[in-house]
Amino acid sequence: MYRYKVRFPAPLTHYAEVEALFPTGSAESVELFMAVWTPGSYLVREYARNLECLSAFGERGEALTVEKSRKNRWVVRTRGIHVIRVTYRVYCHELSVRTNWVDERFALLQGAATFLSVAGRTACPHEVELELPEGWTAYSGTFSAPDYDTLADSPIMAGNPLVQEFEVDGKQHLLVTEGDCAMWDHVRAVADVEKIVREQRRMWGALPYDRYVFLNILVDGSGRGGLEHKNSCCVIGSRHATRTRAAYISWLELVSHEFFHTWNVKRLRPLELGPFDYENENYTRSLWIAEGFTEYYGGLILARAGITTPDEYLAGNGTIERLQTTPGRLLQSVEMASFDAWIKLYRPDENTVNTAISYYVKGAVIAFLYDARLRAEGRTLDKAMRELYAKYSDELGFPPDAIDDPWLRTIVQGTDELDYSQALEFYGLRFDERENAKPWLGWTTKAEKGQVVVATVPRGTPAFDAGFSADDEIVGIDGYRVLPDQLTQRLEQFRPGERLAVLVARGGRLTTVEVTLAEEPRCKWILERRPDATAEQIERFNAWLGQTREP
Repeated sequence: MYRYKVRFPAPLTHYAEVEALFPTGSAESVELFMAVWTPGSYLVREYARNLECLSAFGERGEALTVEKSRKNRWVVRTRGIHVIRVTYRVYCHELSVRTNWVDERFALLQGAATFLSVAGRTACPHEVELELPEGWTAYSGTFSAPDYDTLADSPIMAGNPLVQEFEVDGKQHLLVTEGDCAMWDHVRAVADVEKIVREQRRMWGALPYDRYVFLNILVDGSGRGGLEHKNSCCVIGSRHATRTRAAYISWLELVSHEFFHTWNVKRLRPLELGPFDYENENYTRSLWIAEGFTEYYGGLILARAGITTPDEYLAGNGTIERLQTTPGRLLQSVEMASFDAWIKLYRPDENTVNTAISYYVKGAVIAFLYDARLRAEGRTLDKAMRELYAKYSDELGFPPDAIDDPWLRTIVQGTDELDYSQALEFYGLRFDERENAKPWLGWTTKAEKGQVVVATVPRGTPAFDAGFSADDEIVGIDGYRVLPDQLTQRLEQFRPGERLAVLVARGGRLTTVEVTLAEEPRCKWILERRPDATAEQIERFNAWLGQTREP
């Protein structure tokens, strides 16, 4: 067994101090490693950059030689000693669901970002003991892990949080909220989280754990993020989220998404994602199922649980709009988006919109279309997911061709436009259209240091065709100065078809770009119910959103 003791002697310095005992099997040397990424977040994050002061000692306290062998590995010359003691410090000042944070209020530790283990010998138990500052309590997925995989997958939060408890199927669930709760409606939040748990339990048929912990961190601002774990999840959201309907639903969708991973990813996973290689990229083409299908169900579950109304669900579901306004959908397949997650998804730039697509977004849209196809055949995606879970969950992992459907294979491997007509007809839906389309350039802009700057230039827009570039500062239009807060109003004075001379500063040099305004696309790609939907279409729609129960 590997044993760890974690201390926070001076939380204000943002450090965690770790002491670990590693049996050596009497080997002359032991090589320790630190993970470079964490499951669920597919980017090499180089956690070893935050580790310092690594030292090793023998059973009588004698210092042992430590040599760094790779960016994230250290060789300890043990001299045949049976157990070595290793000490190191970890700098923890990046508050996200993938990294570590320590301050005077609380600590959030990710297993992969905190704990060393012995290379090639990670299958043994790993046990963690915490020495906490006075008044702090710790919450975690586990403190005693049967192996390194479990340790790496178990976040630890310690502090003085608000803890709320509820039971479903006799199993304990904790909503652990850290942060300023003065504007947080904790009673409403825990009631709706329980509804999410009950609805997902209904869909899957059982809860596959003994205890589940929702770690909920409230921040000041618009920060948002979530990461799933086998028996817990960690979400970060605004402390004001319960004050407005839109922000609160967004938080609940995040919770629903991460909890859905309890089944889809943590137990029903792509074959390539296990056993994990924590020191290199783990490539898979199936994240459109793992994340995309989960994204589809995240909001759908809220409607089925009665938290959102059917019309509210349709109006707030912007995945189709995000897909159809991303030119990269015509260049990158959703399978390749999954494969390229390690170099693209977490590192977007100003041209990403033109070259790539999110497997979250397109995967969710595919799930919507596939669910409608299955329902037209007398089945449902719910049932298909349960069948996959029964066949491939836990140790097996599902192969890329686990869903044997020629239609599905064609669209996940291709880049052709998706056909929405069958799904719209089946449910009695249509896309909302603008009544008064405005003059349109298609760029996005941002305010930066008192200037208005072009942020992105999507392919297929007037701005792209005219030759605008990201980082162009918009100085004037048709010979008149434009201040940052005037751009939208100024453009609304023109009509589609009119030509503008836009003065921009590009790399410090003034240049004029000629552009012809187009009419803003009328289709908003937002679903709405047809007023003339038939009784049969309404029945199908209600069954889909759980207004009438089905198997």
